[in-house]
Amino acid sequence: MKTNQLFLIPAAVIALSLGLTGYNTSAEKTAAVDTTTAETIATTEVPEYFSLRPELEKANGYTHAVRIGNELKVSGAVSMDDEGNLTAPGDLRQQMVNCYADIDTILKHYGCTWDDVVVKNILTTDMPEFEKQADYRNDLYKKQFPTGSWFGVKELALTGQLIEIELEAYKTR
Repeated sequence: MKTNQLFLIPAAVIALSLGLTGYNTSAEKTAAVDTTTAETIATTEVPEYFSLRPELEKANGYTHAVRIGNELKVSGAVSMDDEGNLTAPGDLRQQMVNCYADIDTILKHYGCTWDDVVVKNILTTDMPEFEKQADYRNDLYKKQFPTGSWFGVKELALTGQLIEIELEAYKTR
């Protein structure tokens, strides 16, 4: 065991004498570049919020969308008017159309299209009816469908609300 320890000390001395200390300088340069890159990213990735219905969102404590860098996150869209009243009661397809119309407004605000959507989650109180009406999405997604999930739920925020759609998009700038 003592023999091994004797070889370790000279190896460290040899490494220092061969000029391997320059490695620290290179590492410091890399760290400086990484810090500069991190600072650039931090300043360009400031969250940008968008309210579709500002007064309603403020009263209910949410923002409809936020973009951070290349990522866009959209809160659940529901079929409602600017006062927060349910629209198209009892008509799941029209509620879905209304949800997608609101989302389309948000996507366009950020210069995105349906092709930029990477995740879409749908919550519905009537899964069998949603499955019958799901073909509507074919009109939106031309290249591919995003990932996501469908959830059958007992109820949603508004009485009579049948569907809510939330999504995420990714847009290279």
